[in-house]
Parts: sequence; structure tokens; C-alpha cells
Amino acid sequence: MNMATRVPFISATIPSPNQSHKYSCWVSSSSLRLHTLHSSSTSNSSLSLLSLSSRRIKINHTRLIRTSVVAMAAESSKSTVLVTGAGGRTGQIVYKKLKERPDEYVARGLVRTEESKQKIGAADDVFVGDIRDAESFVPAIQGIDALIILTSAVPQMKPGFDPTTGQRPEFYFEDGLYPEQVDWIGQKNQIDAAKAAGVKQIVLVGSMGGTQLDNPLNSLGNGNILVWKRKAEQYLADSGIPYTIIRAGGLQDKEGGVRELLVGKDDELLQTETRTIARPDVAEVCIQALNFEEAKFKAFDLASKPEGKGSPTKDFKALFSQITTRF
Repeated sequence: MNMATRVPFISATIPSPNQSHKYSCWVSSSSLRLHTLHSSSTSNSSLSLLSLSSRRIKINHTRLIRTSVVAMAAESSKSTVLVTGAGGRTGQIVYKKLKERPDEYVARGLVRTEESKQKIGAADDVFVGDIRDAESFVPAIQGIDALIILTSAVPQMKPGFDPTTGQRPEFYFEDGLYPEQVDWIGQKNQIDAAKAAGVKQIVLVGSMGGTQLDNPLNSLGNGNILVWKRKAEQYLADSGIPYTIIRAGGLQDKEGGVRELLVGKDDELLQTETRTIARPDVAEVCIQALNFEEAKFKAFDLASKPEGKGSPTKDFKALFSQITTRF
């Protein structure tokens, strides 16, 4: 009695435009020799199909690998950038500019409240955290390449001010939101967290006037805001992380990209007529600082000529090359 014994399974998938066909067979042990002899003359076509299928699979697999490698390379070439203070007027612009350049950057934002997150679109890449509490923003900072710090204490005008009286308004800071807590402790926390996470560059936006203890900004709410900003800037410069410190002039809500930008040092621009700058221009300089080695380990004042005077700045490498000051 012949016993049927299965031999190794032979399977081939032959792709066609509309379907795939799979072939398999098994034979009895007694007929194996006969089947082999009988099929030797007719199996060439099947073997050819198998060989063709194998080649197609290898080609498609190679193409898939190449496509995946290209996609991974393109993704890895992007910089993941976190903007803290993304709910502020300048921070919103930086975050938006990064989002408009998806081929270059993966944007993230950090805001203090859920309300601020909703205000800028409530995207999944916007994190809610408090810079005064280092643990609260760890998820936002993990895996980033660069950090742009735009957090700042904001003085509030005391109610009851009447501009018709000719008096100057009075300001105050909300409890827990004084410059020492926000511009010093909060920024120190960010710098420490960035260093621990291996961030490659930090761009910090401050203000001109830090060399002048009697600058009027220090008197707002008795906060000494420029003193605390300067202390955070020094801490960053001493951290060992590649940095760019931008001390912006008076911020204006005007169109960007239409003025000639000016860089200076030690508040020398405050002695000129050009002591202001549009927020979009500050935002653009923040992003451009990520692209040029000439911007690293530099600290500078930033302002612009009035619109219509000079030529709009387009060559940012040349702009950064003018800067010689490390702090």
C-alpha cells in the first residue's frame, strides 16, 4: 500500500495587474520519481515564473528600502525646534514661521495655559507647561534640536489710569510672575533642561538696555527686568551650549522683511534714532540664527532703519558675520 508522504511545500506568487496566483503541490512517495521524470520537461515554465516572481519581489523590496531610506534621510535633515513663550506676540510669529517651512523644521510650541494653546490653534505640537516648574515641560523639550526662548515677564498697567491727566501710568507684576521668577529662574530651568536633553543650539531673545541699571524698563513694577534678563543671558553664555543672544530694540507690530536690519553691542543703538524693530523681523532673525555658524556663540543688539531707508536685509549670513561680541 502506497503511503502518501508530503514533500517540501512549493509556493510561488505571480503578480498580475488584477490578482495573484499561488501554486502548491504534494505527491506520494511511490510516484515521486515518476512525477519528477514526467514534469522535468514541463516544469521549465513554472520555474521561470518562480524565478521571475523572485526577481520582481527582490526589485520591489529594493525599491521599498530605497524609498524608506530617502524618506528617513529627508526627515532626519529637518530640525525639531521648540519655541517657548509661543503664546506671546513675538512667539506666535516664530512658531507660525517654523510651521510654514515644513521641509526644514518640525515646530513645537510651549505655552503656559490651555487658553494660550487654543489661541494659537491647539495643535498637538503645542505643549502646556510652566517654565518655573522644570518637570512640567520635560515632554516638550525631549528630542528637540534647537530651543528658541521667548518667555518674559509682562508688566500689567494698574487700573484707573487716565491719560488725560498727563501722568505716567503705573505698572505691576502678578504674584509669582515677577522677572526674577520668569526671566531668571524660568529661563535657567529651560537652559538646564535643554543641556540635559542634548539640545544643539539655544536662541534667547532679550532686550536692549541691559548695560543701563537706570533704564526705565527696570523701574516698571520695581521688577528690575533687564537685570534678571542679563543674568539669564550670562548663564546661557557660560553653559557651553552653542547660543545666540538677541537683544531686541523696541518691538513694533509692523510688517517684517521691508527694513534694513542693524546689529550693535553694549546698547550703542539706543543712542541713535534706530532703536526699534518689527516683531516679524525679530522672529526671522531667530530662525535664521539656526542656519549659520556665524550666529553661534554671539550676543548682539538688534534694531532696524526706518522703512524706506536702506535696503531690506536678505543676506543673514553677512548680518551675523558683522557680529564680533560673544556677550
